[in-house]
Parts: sequence; C-alpha cells; structure tokens
Amino acid sequence: MLVNVKNVKQIFVNLKTTFQKAFTQTTSDWTKVAMAVPSTGKENDYSWLSRFPKMREWVGDKVIKSLAAFNYTIRNKDWEATVKVDRNDIDDDQLTGYAIQAQSAGQSAAELPADIVFALVSDGFTNLCYDGQPFFDTDHPVKGKSVSNKGTKKLSTASLAAAQASYGAARKALRSMKDEEGASLKILPGLLVVPPALEDEANYLMTADRFPDNTPNQYKGTAEVLVVPELKTDTEWFLFNISKPVKPIIYQERKKPDFVEQTDYNNDNVFMRKKFRFGAEVRANGGYAFWQMAYGSTGEAA
Repeated sequence: MLVNVKNVKQIFVNLKTTFQKAFTQTTSDWTKVAMAVPSTGKENDYSWLSRFPKMREWVGDKVIKSLAAFNYTIRNKDWEATVKVDRNDIDDDQLTGYAIQAQSAGQSAAELPADIVFALVSDGFTNLCYDGQPFFDTDHPVKGKSVSNKGTKKLSTASLAAAQASYGAARKALRSMKDEEGASLKILPGLLVVPPALEDEANYLMTADRFPDNTPNQYKGTAEVLVVPELKTDTEWFLFNISKPVKPIIYQERKKPDFVEQTDYNNDNVFMRKKFRFGAEVRANGGYAFWQMAYGSTGEAA
C-alpha cells in the first residue's frame, strides 16, 4: 500500500470504527451495583452522602439537615492504552494485527468501569467510605451506635441453619438498616455477587426447593446471582440493594473513552522513527456511596 497522507488517514478512520464497534458491543454488569456520576472538574465532592433526607411530618419549624463534617472526594485519574504502528507495516499491507489491537482497545475501554467498580467491591473491606470507616465494616456510627454491614461466614447451602448464618444474616442486616432518625431505609437486597468459585453454591441457594437436610429453602428466588471474575478471592461474596436509583458504588466519569491518533508526518515519531500511534484515553475514577445498601462477607469462617 502506498504510504501517503490520504491512505494513512483512511487506515486510522477504519481503526477508529473497529474501536467504536468493539466498545459499543462489549457488555458489562457493573451498572447493577454502581451509578455513573458525571464529573466536570478534577474531582467531585461527596459530602452530601453523610445525610440521606427522608420525608417527615411537618410539625412546627422545618428540621434542616446539615452535612456532617466528613470530607469525601473522588479525584479523577487518567487511563490510556496506546499502540504503535510501524510505517513498514502500512507499506507492506500488514494491518490485520492492528485491527485486532484496535478491537481490544475498544473492549478494554468499555470494560474499564467494571474493572474500577469490582476492584472497589473487593477492596471494600479496607478502603474507607464517607464516614471514615471501611465500606464493609462492623462499626459504622449511626446515632451513637455501631452498625455492621460486614460478615465473615462462607456462603453455605449445607443446611437451612448454614444458609441462615450466612446469606440470611446478610439479608437481615440490610433490611434492618435505619437512618439517623431511626426510620427504616427500606433496603431490599436483590443481587448476590459471587466469584466463579461460588457460582454453583449461589445458584443452588436461589433455585433449590429444599436444602440437603430436607428443610425448605426460604431464600429461593430472593436475589439475582451475578458471577464476577474480577473479584480478588474465591471466598468473598456480597449482597446489594438494586431497587433504588442510587447505587452503593460510584463510577465517576470526567472524560468518556476517546480514540486518539498521531498521524502527523511532521511529528518526530513519524519522521525520525517511522512510527504512527493510536489508542484510547479516559478520565475517570470510582468510590463508595451508601454503605447501608451493601453487605460483604470475607467468607473466611465456616
């Protein structure tokens, strides 16, 4: 192929099309546990998470809810994936590999939110949320009391008692969540997130009529099972509320994935090194919203 400005431009138009097609065709389940929040600056302030206003009877003066003195911000990060194209490969019409790389870059860009979100889920036992405690913790402060959204029991379907001690305890903890005034937050857990190692256990829990000890399975159909390969251990499992527009995890997006290219013949990389470049750029990050909407177990205890 003749290497000239017109042909090079067309090659990169084709690569961009391949990138965009792979990006739009890549599916992800991260939106089930996270909400996309737009960002217009270098960071977003989430101090508002410290208060969740609820309707109350208006008797006397209105009760004004002020933000607590928590400082919780999420700063955007830069992400990129870059590929070099040798001018000789264009001259020799050897471009199949670059099309595959453009496709991979598009898929990778589409999967970035899931990578960020599910890393946050796994790291929620140590990463801090807006109240200064780990997102999954045993002593979140609520009106002078300690409230837990963390367990250590392994997900078990060996018997009704074992299921009650693991999955049942998680459901009870979430459905018991209250706000600072003692009113129910009406959390309805509906998504059970597990690693591939627990897929069979989770599916059995959600579909079997009876446990191996012949006791009835009262938890059948109470949650959707989501298998997440990105989770960092084979024992951890999580239960999420998915019935509200607000989700427990935040995916913050400053700049959507963009296909970028460097095809200027006057650039040193092209003139001196005969290298063109293309790739993807994103500005985004993630963080935690309401811990009251999620329960996590390390699965380390029998």
